[in-house]
Amino acid sequence: MIKRMGMPRSDDTILRCVKRRVKERSSEGKTRVVGVDDWSWRKGFTYGTIIVDLERRQVLDLFPERAAGMTADWLRQRPDVEIISRDRCGLFAQGAQEGAPQARQIADRIHIMQNLREAIQVQLSRAPGFCARPLLPTDGEEVASVRDKHGGAEHRRLSRIANQHSRQAVFDHVRALWNEGRNVREIVRQTGFDRRTIAKWIRVHTLPERSASAPKTTSPRHFEDYLSRRWLEGCVRGRHLFQEIKARGYTESFSNLERLLAKWRNPKCKTENLKATSAVPNPRPVDPATGHSISPIVAAALYIKPQGLLTANQAAKVDALKKDWPEFATMRRLAMRFRGMLKSKSVGKLGSWLKDAQKSGLYAMQRFARTAQRDIDAVRNAITEPWSNGQTEGQINRLKSTRAQEN
Repeated sequence: MIKRMGMPRSDDTILRCVKRRVKERSSEGKTRVVGVDDWSWRKGFTYGTIIVDLERRQVLDLFPERAAGMTADWLRQRPDVEIISRDRCGLFAQGAQEGAPQARQIADRIHIMQNLREAIQVQLSRAPGFCARPLLPTDGEEVASVRDKHGGAEHRRLSRIANQHSRQAVFDHVRALWNEGRNVREIVRQTGFDRRTIAKWIRVHTLPERSASAPKTTSPRHFEDYLSRRWLEGCVRGRHLFQEIKARGYTESFSNLERLLAKWRNPKCKTENLKATSAVPNPRPVDPATGHSISPIVAAALYIKPQGLLTANQAAKVDALKKDWPEFATMRRLAMRFRGMLKSKSVGKLGSWLKDAQKSGLYAMQRFARTAQRDIDAVRNAITEPWSNGQTEGQINRLKSTRAQEN
């Protein structure tokens, strides 16, 4: 290879030059701007941490876990760090605060918009009209409306109920097709479900419960016995309990613990009687081009896409969503305003936007505004600062490619 490139040098000389250049680059100046993000060993299960020098565009370190302690220890050893660009993960925010309190934290703009889209998608997934796999009509069913103004706990309860209704409807449909004499292949083709799921369902007469895995140290449920004992002893301060379980191996963020404690602070368990919050569901928004219902993923993506960038097909979907879901216009207007702030760097408009989102009565916007308020300094810096995690994401893609080649 060296001869083909016209470099009349030996292998050892080339390697020596490369090593010398790496050593020189590592000693050039101070590390001032870093990007922190997670990368997956196994998506949805195991994550590591990557730290990138955004000025020199090089990977500085890799961690096998996504933990605040590792990030904080690394930053303590580098007091010259002035700016930390990160995603919205609470662990990275906590690690940056503990390890480099002098540094300005920047919430990555792409991750902010992704969080907004996911919040919208979660709310749409709860609505009967936006069910991901609505195989049966919901006429006559008593289901929760997406327009209620309940808080987070009630929202999650209604989402769970809507998912259970949808899953039960699919199961009944599969059983009906099987009883009609259809084989597994025909049922898979008609429903779109996995072959193994269909094969399992046709062998039973009632919908099997989903199995839950044992909680890990990343979940506060792993310490639920200890927490309940301390709660009965009178220790109800979330921060105190957080420090205690951290000493026992808890590795996740404080917000995850707060979600568990919120249930204990409100012992009034609402019954799962849907009549109290039921409403006749609207027809599912339908794509005029295909006749299929518009999925929550597609609808959420259309919320944050400007009118000028919509294709003719996407514009038709937007019109269908406006027609079948009145709240669409309000939510899209708020999403476009937020996107405009990021583009124009109008940080002065952030306060009024947060107030309007809280007053909108739409859970997705209220939830997004609350999380943004808790991380308000990093969100403001995201609007005003030029740094982002784009370079970090590029290094993660290189890492994935390397791992794929090794496998």
